[in-house]
Parts: sequence; C-alpha cells; structure tokens
Amino acid sequence: MSERDGTREERPRRGRRGGRRGERSMVPEAEFTSYYGRPVIKPPSWQPRDIAGYFFLGGLAGAGSVLAAGADLTGRRVTARAMKVSSLASISLSTAALIHDLGRPGRFANMLRVFKPTSPMSMGSWLLACYGPAAGAAAVLATTGRLPRVNAAATAGAALLGPGVAAYTAVLAADTAVPAWHDAYRELPYLFTASATAAAAGMALLVGPVAENGPARAAAALGAGAEFAVTRAMERRLGMVAPVYKEGRAGRLMKAASLLTVGGALGAVTLGRRGRVAAGVSGLALLAGSACTRFGVFHAGDASARDPKYTVVPQRGRLAARA
Repeated sequence: MSERDGTREERPRRGRRGGRRGERSMVPEAEFTSYYGRPVIKPPSWQPRDIAGYFFLGGLAGAGSVLAAGADLTGRRVTARAMKVSSLASISLSTAALIHDLGRPGRFANMLRVFKPTSPMSMGSWLLACYGPAAGAAAVLATTGRLPRVNAAATAGAALLGPGVAAYTAVLAADTAVPAWHDAYRELPYLFTASATAAAAGMALLVGPVAENGPARAAAALGAGAEFAVTRAMERRLGMVAPVYKEGRAGRLMKAASLLTVGGALGAVTLGRRGRVAAGVSGLALLAGSACTRFGVFHAGDASARDPKYTVVPQRGRLAARA
C-alpha cells in the first residue's frame, strides 16, 4: 500500500521457477563459443581406412551369410558356395582391420576375457569370435563338398549371427559421445543393416550366375530402398547435426553412396537378368555405394566431434526441453 496516494502497489508475481511473468529478458541470448574454438570432446582416434573398412566388411560378411543360407535352401548351389567364401574373406579382412587399428592382436583377445551384455564392444567381440568359425566352416565344407550335415549347421549358425554382425558396429558407434553417431542411435543400426543387404546383393550379382540371381536382385531393391528411406529419416530427426552428413567429405561420400546404391539397384532389377556384364556392373555399384555409406558415416562423426557447437548446442536444447 502506497502511503502517498492510498493505492495498493502490487509486487510482480513470480512463476514456479522464480521467473517473473510478463517480463522480458534484457540480456541477449548468449552465442556459443568454446575455449579457443577447440573441440569439447576428443575426435575419434580411429583410422578411417581401418574402422570404416571394418564397418563395411563386417556388414558384407554378415548379410552375405544370410543370402548364402537362402541360396542353399532354394538350390542355388553356385551362389551359395560363392557367398560363403565371400563372407569368410570379408570377416577375415574385417577382423584384420580391427586388429590393425588396435595395434596388436593381444588386445582383441583381451576383449574376450569379459562377457558384458551392456557393452557393445564386448558383445561385438564375442559375435566376431562365434561368427568367424561358423562362416569359415561353412565356406570350407561348401568348397570341399564334405560333411554336408556339418556344413548345413555351420551355414545356419552363420546366418543366425549374420544380422548381428552387420548391425552391431552401428550400436558400437552410437554408444560413443560423437554427436553425429550418438544422436543417430535410432536409425544407424537400420542404416548399416540396409547398406549391408545392398552390399551382399551386389556381391551375389557379381559372383553368382545370372540364372540364380533372382533373390539377389530382390535384395538389392530392398536394401537400396531401405537405405534411402532410413537416411532421409535420420537427417530429418537430427536437426542441427544433420548438416555434417551433407557437407564436406562426408557429404560427398553420402551423395555418392546414394547415387551408386540407387543406380546399382535399378540396374540389377532392370538389367541384371539379361547378362553377366550388366549384373556384374550393378553389383560393383552396390558394393561401392555401401562402402561410401560407411566411410561417409565415419567422416560425419569425425566432423561433428571437431566442431564444438554440435556437442553443446543440442545438449542445451535437450535441457531446455526438459525444463
């Protein structure tokens, strides 16, 4: 109550969180800066050739084992044998790339000392350790023609573990603090699986006879369509982090991946049944597109880790949304 004029002087009401209703902040929104512009998190120390190659080859091996099992069940013996050999070669090269990045073979063996279901690295190591012998046995027995029952069991085991081998590297990447990978945790496993399917279909088109490539052509269309849809959904959901997948080296690789994968799938569907050359060219395009996808994802993660705004600004947005 004011003593001079006899009127009541109301104090401004405070909201639940202490802010005053109806008042405007006189302080402008702060622009984000970091200490000397340095990254907030440490960029990945992995070598692109080793780890992106490990991503690609592991996916090719895992999805290839699924196609090999399907070819076995439908009587496509030449394609089945070729895909089993391809999966063995791919998983061997993938494991070699991982060990090369780790520095020495003993480090991979040390990861098998622990079985931790909540750790993507632990589960991935055990997946490789179980899948490799199964894929190897299936390839060797299919080539020699011996022990058909053991061959069938090994083929089934590799096919059951194959999807996990194709997808777990995406879970491994998303489990890091790298914004382009961590924020894409929902879509990245599906992207890697779709890309692996397209790659395995491309390998089947490349090494299998034309008379047996019907399922490979269908898998090419399925993998390419799924990869295109998942990539677009991921870019829409990522918001301000999405540009790292569209700019710089990562952007060029992802664009090449899209063109090669879609072009390879169209070639497989329309021309793959007409001749070995057309099927082989389509297969090579699908393989190259899948490799570009893995390298593009890797470089997008590296770019997002080096720019501090991709780490801090989304965190502030999430905190504001919770508030």
